[in-house]
Amino acid sequence: MPKKVSEKSEMSSVEFCQRALREHVSPPQLGSVKTRLRHAVRRLNWSANRVKDAWYADPRISPSADEIRDLETLTGLRYGRQELREVDAYIARAEILLGNTDADFHGPFIAAMRAFFGALDSSGAARRKLTPED
Repeated sequence: MPKKVSEKSEMSSVEFCQRALREHVSPPQLGSVKTRLRHAVRRLNWSANRVKDAWYADPRISPSADEIRDLETLTGLRYGRQELREVDAYIARAEILLGNTDADFHGPFIAAMRAFFGALDSSGAARRKLTPED
């Protein structure tokens, strides 16, 4: 699979933590960033430094599985990386299945699939990845 497609579709664990904290654990309606950070510390029972690093998406942190699970449990969100890997795998399978046929036939189909899944990763649709599970 082309690297460009997979890079666009992956949300890092740091980005997931940041968005979950900012939009769901401590939403903007709570007031200032200082107030929101204190609220997140109380709700998650993490250290203040850990919350602050996740809030500002410090690239040096690597959220543990327990921390991601804490966020998922508290917010009802699901970490989207696994789902996006599955989509990338579907595209790769389609390329393999259609790879032995005429390129003029399957080329537009593959391009349409990439455009469709790329549209899901657009700024407006990206928030959809972090919706509570039904």
